[in-house]
Amino acid sequence: MTGPELSLPAAPERAPEYGHDALVVCDNLVRIYQSDVVEVQALQGLDLLVHSGEMVAIVGASGSGKSTLLQVLAGVDAPTAGRARVAGHDLLAMSRTERVRYRRHVVGFVRQQTSRNLVPYLTASQVVDLPMTLAGVPRRERHQRAAELLGAVGVTHCADRRPDQMSGGEQQRVAICVALANDPRVLLADEPTGELDSETAQEVFAALRTANRDLGATVVVVTHDAAVSGQVERTVAIRDGRTSSEVLRRNGSGVDGDEHTAEEYAVMDRAGRVQVPAEYREALALTRRVRLTLEGDHVAVRRDHADDVR
Repeated sequence: MTGPELSLPAAPERAPEYGHDALVVCDNLVRIYQSDVVEVQALQGLDLLVHSGEMVAIVGASGSGKSTLLQVLAGVDAPTAGRARVAGHDLLAMSRTERVRYRRHVVGFVRQQTSRNLVPYLTASQVVDLPMTLAGVPRRERHQRAAELLGAVGVTHCADRRPDQMSGGEQQRVAICVALANDPRVLLADEPTGELDSETAQEVFAALRTANRDLGATVVVVTHDAAVSGQVERTVAIRDGRTSSEVLRRNGSGVDGDEHTAEEYAVMDRAGRVQVPAEYREALALTRRVRLTLEGDHVAVRRDHADDVR
């Protein structure tokens, strides 16, 4: 017995060249989970571009859709509609065989739960070796690659240790090595510091930065840790299944030396919708209707005072 047919809203057409130079492209991405009694729209037309070499943090409240996005990009979950492409791979059109190869060679994935990233009875060297064995990499090359990765993130001393002989931070750094074993284009990390104290979290984040800067992986990390999201050049906020804002951080040179600037931008979707931050709405008592005025080089948003008398 099949469930009711899903009816998805039509979206304005976007030019086919949108995101042509990006490594990760999400265009009006929709993911709907449906059972007999409930329909959950986890992603509701999400747009996102990530370029090669970037390190991007994805933030949002619980239930905003950020982990669903990572599952889709990892090839674990299939999109319902829209467009999703990673390194030229169409995530809506891949066969099962293509999806296995994609997960083995194109993306690496690190989960929040340390116990789900490693194998209890394998040492660090053995578990990093495992993905390469499955990919058919020659033995000598596997051993050399495993040693290089463990050394790059500072856990060479864990090479012969099993997970129960490592700290949580060491386990997550080894998990990053596992995710990087087959030299993927994109490294995805879902709350990798969520179970760690702040000092250990910084060590894991440093390993992610090494993966990005030294090992050439584009990194997309979901996090609720402000200390982590504040250390990347670009933070994307998701709200109600859509990208709502982005914070861009830039380094500049000022009179007194280096200057660090951060600017927050609202994200406009293809239909022209912008999510106004909650603190702005509350400060100006913006409710169901607002007045828009085109004023030279900007658009002014004002409350509708007519609502005050209703």
